[in-house]
Amino acid sequence: MSAVMRSRLVSALLAVALGAMPACANAQQNEPVSGDRATDMVVDAVVMRPLGLVATVAGTVLTVVALPFTIPSGSVETSARELILRPADYTFKRPLGDFSESGEDRH
Repeated sequence: MSAVMRSRLVSALLAVALGAMPACANAQQNEPVSGDRATDMVVDAVVMRPLGLVATVAGTVLTVVALPFTIPSGSVETSARELILRPADYTFKRPLGDFSESGEDRH
C-alpha cells in the first residue's frame, strides 16, 4: 500500500471516529443516541468497538512501557485498570448499541 493511500485511509478513519464521538458522549440512560436503536448498533459495531479494541491494545503497550516508572511507585494496578481494563470493559462487556456508560460522568 502506498504512503498516499495509507495516509488517506488513516484520515478517513480518523474523520469517522471524530464524527461518531460527540454522538456517543451525549448518550443518556440507554436511550438511542441517533434516535434509532439499529443505527446505534451499527455505529457501535463498525466504529466504537474497533476503536475500543485499539484503545485496549494501546493501553496494554503503554502499561508495559510505563512499568519501569509504575513499579517503584506502586501504581501498576491503577495504571493497568485505567489503561487496559476500562477500555476492555467498554469494548467487550457493554451491550451492543448501549452508550449509557459513555460521556462526561462515565467514560
